[in-house]
Amino acid sequence: MQTIIKPSAAIRQNYTEIANLCKETGEPVFLTKNGEGDLVVMDISAYDQRVKQLELREKLVEIEELRTAGVPDISARKASADLRSILKENTNV
Repeated sequence: MQTIIKPSAAIRQNYTEIANLCKETGEPVFLTKNGEGDLVVMDISAYDQRVKQLELREKLVEIEELRTAGVPDISARKASADLRSILKENTNV
């Protein structure tokens, strides 16, 4: 990941350039004000992807916590077989 840093004035002066940079690289652009970090700007699709990744990580952490707490789980193969069985029962009624 390449870190891109620009002064905050650049967003006013070069919005299109910064927007294109975000879209082309898929990486956030860090804006500074008086030499200090101020804002992060990123492409909306890259943002959406990061949000989805964070949501997935949260679910995985939750699953791991349940597993380590001893909560019984079910394999994907068993869950799939159970669902097929339920669907078959409901369509043959």
